[in-house]
This record gives sequence, C-alpha cells and structure tokens, in this order.
Amino acid sequence: MNEPTQNANNTALRVAVLAGGESAEAEVSRRSAAEVHKALTALGHDSSLIELDRQCAATLIKLKPDVVFPALHGPPGEDGTVQGLLEMLGLPYVGSGVRGSALAMDKAVAKSVFRSHNLPVSAERIISNTANLETTLSDIEQTFGRQVAIKPLNTGSALGVQLLPTGGDLHAALSAALQFGDCLVEPFIAGREITVGVLHTPTEIQAHPVIEIRTAANQWYDYKNRYTPGQSEHIVPADLTPEITNELQRIAITAHSALGLRDLSRADFLLDATDNITLLEVNTLPGMTPTSLYPDGAAALGLNFDELIDLLVRTAFIRSTH
Repeated sequence: MNEPTQNANNTALRVAVLAGGESAEAEVSRRSAAEVHKALTALGHDSSLIELDRQCAATLIKLKPDVVFPALHGPPGEDGTVQGLLEMLGLPYVGSGVRGSALAMDKAVAKSVFRSHNLPVSAERIISNTANLETTLSDIEQTFGRQVAIKPLNTGSALGVQLLPTGGDLHAALSAALQFGDCLVEPFIAGREITVGVLHTPTEIQAHPVIEIRTAANQWYDYKNRYTPGQSEHIVPADLTPEITNELQRIAITAHSALGLRDLSRADFLLDATDNITLLEVNTLPGMTPTSLYPDGAAALGLNFDELIDLLVRTAFIRSTH
C-alpha cells in the first residue's frame, strides 16, 4: 500500500470511497461510489470502496486514507452525520462540512436561508408525520388548494415526492410522503426542470452551464427517470436567454455560499411559462452515476469525469494541509 502522500498535485493519494449505508438511496450511492472508485483507480490513486456500516469507522482508522470521498446520498451520509464522524477521526473529505450539509439536507431550513438572501422560493407548509391528517388536509386546501407538491424534508432522489398537478387524492399523497418523515407542502408549479451545478475550488466558485431535464410527456424527473438510462434527456446548455442563464447561475452560486457549502453542489429549479424562477433545493453530494447531472455539467465546463474526481480529491487534500 502506498505511503500517504505530501504532494497534492501529482502524487497518488490513498482514497476511501464511502458507499451505501441504510439510506433509502443506498443503491444509488453504491452506483455513484463504483464510478468514483473506477475513476480514482484509473488515475493511479490507491482507492478503497468502503460500505457505510458499523465497521466503517474502524476500517477508516486502520486504512488511514489521505482523503475520504463520501459518495453517499440521503441521511446519514449527506446530512452532516458522516461529516461529523470524519471530523472526529481527523480525516479530510470531499464535500461540505457538518453545518452546510445539515442546513442543505433539511428543505425547510434551507428555504429559510434562501429567503434571507432574497432567493426565489415558493411558499410552504411543514407537516409533521404525527399531525392530525384531517385538520392538516383542511389547512392545506385552504392555503394552496389541491394542486400541490409534497416532499419529505430529508430525502433526495425524489424519493417520497408526491405531485398533484391537477389535484386528486390529497389524503393518499400526503400519507405516502409522510412514510419518509416530516414533509414540506408547496403549491404545484408547472414549468421546465432546470439544474445548475457549482464547482468550488481553492481559487474560485464557478457555475456549470445550465442544464434542462426533459422527460416523456406527463412525466417528471422522478426516481425512475433519474436512474434509468434513456428515461430523461439532459439539454446542455439549456435553450434560455443569456439573462435567464446568468440569473440561474447567480442564484446557484449564491445558494451554495449562503449555506456555507464547499467543493461541489447542484441547485434544482423550476422555470415557468413566463420565465419566473423558483429555487427548489440544493444537493451537497450530487450523484456520480452514468445518468447523473453533475458530471454532465462538469463536462460542459471542460472537465471529464476522471478530471472532476481528481480535482475533488486533491482539493480536499490541499484543504487538510493548510
């Protein structure tokens, strides 16, 4: 096994790639981790794939990696919990720290941060999974009507999200979403699905070219369409005016900075028929699967997948030496 390197620019690093765990997104995480591991190995780094389980901490202590790459999605890998563990172990890692990860993972808290920075977000109601459903349903109808979007507060990959663009069975939709924990209820907004990645290096914060996500008629970018090859089309760059493009990129960078993020993030938006922008959420550990959006945005910046992964691990290592 290689000795830990002291040169971040051209020497191989010992990298631990964390994968899986008990999250509902564990399988997606393992797919992201496999791609990251493959890239690191091709680059000549000493990469180890490590499952996020009860032995994970002991394995990391024994391995003594130069950098940890948490290729994790959803709690506890994306909400600050694993980041806190890595801080306690004194291990450098790719991605945002404890506070930024926790802020971004809770959709309601993140929206309050966005509002404080005058970023365009929709109104919402927070619904506890212990709430009285009958009273709650009445309140939602009075506030938003029956055309709503219901989102679990702390999941990603669209898991548990229920969309009611024409109304429908609000009770069933809310009950299904609450299986994943407390929820956010927002007015349904019809529009184009847009995403903007952010790459944060030691020298600059740079927005990716804007991507529009297109799915089949009457569908949206749900779990199936995200991870099934051919089920969605990524338009890079999106066909938008320069003004709208610049504004989306500005919001993505502002949201990234407002949450105190680092290294990478991806902001998701809706753009309605009159070009009104709604910021939905920011992902701190975007997917790295073959169908994921963040690598497409990086490629449009001129970074192929291997170069992106190399930059991320070296950035994390450099941070640990300063």
